[in-house]
Amino acid sequence: MQSPALALEVRALRKTFGTVVAVDALDLQVRSGECFGLLGPNGAGKTTTIEICEGLQEPDSGDVIVLGRHWASDERALRERLGVQLQETQFSEKVTVEETIALFRSFFRSGPAVEEIIGLVQLEEKRGARVGTLSGGQKQRLSVACALAGDPELLFLDEPTTGLDPQSRRQLWDLVERLRASGRTIVLTTHYMEEAERLCDRVAIVDQGRVIAIDTPRALIRSLGAEQVVEVEVSEGIAATPGLFDGTQGVLSARLDGPLWTLQVSAAHEAVPAVLHRVEEAGLSLTELRTHTPTLEDVFVSLTGRHLREQ
Repeated sequence: MQSPALALEVRALRKTFGTVVAVDALDLQVRSGECFGLLGPNGAGKTTTIEICEGLQEPDSGDVIVLGRHWASDERALRERLGVQLQETQFSEKVTVEETIALFRSFFRSGPAVEEIIGLVQLEEKRGARVGTLSGGQKQRLSVACALAGDPELLFLDEPTTGLDPQSRRQLWDLVERLRASGRTIVLTTHYMEEAERLCDRVAIVDQGRVIAIDTPRALIRSLGAEQVVEVEVSEGIAATPGLFDGTQGVLSARLDGPLWTLQVSAAHEAVPAVLHRVEEAGLSLTELRTHTPTLEDVFVSLTGRHLREQ
């Protein structure tokens, strides 16, 4: 029996498309009231997973329990309690913002007034504008508005800020933070590490259809054991020196990707001079050096050897 503290439970979920395994024995538990993120590169299985949870696709095997119910027996009741913002939503471009939200509001027995929804997503000045005249960020806010039409307990957001400019992305982040503060449970997918770190209470890192790590963003980053990440690019001799930084003071781990070394270090003020000395000692030419605090991207690279945005 599912715990009442769980808004979503996924057990051994599997989905294939021909010979492609999109979701491979995936397990998840989302607690009521939290913002939970599925973080991973494009093609990792995030959208397929969330569409199964939304009742838009059938799994090949496994079990999905949403708000204590199953899609097979409780579809109508679940539709009334969920909000869904798809990765791509096609609205009629000649209909106004207000008319579009009113249409979606009519699909539900109860929910907030159209005016309240417009205010929540801050589209008051665009209520009479045709959808075709909206910017990308405004269309995304309209998509979220339609997902809120039934006052959902559980809100699914699939890549809500993909393709948006930085200002529009931050406006969407502000909206998601307000929705989280209202007590809703939110499940979102993203391949933006900064987005997951800012918005999510917990994150599941997904790769090749599997969950490879799950925890709070801070705990995942702390698991690296590094205080800083140092990126070093050299122009010569790199292929012949794969262990270039082995044993270097302060370097906890070193990964080579083409000409770029990514070093996890315990203390940058100790490691950087030692790294520079090692490069000079090897007779190599330093072309670039950067440092940054660890991020979820570094966690993903540490676990998979690849970057989040690689296909």
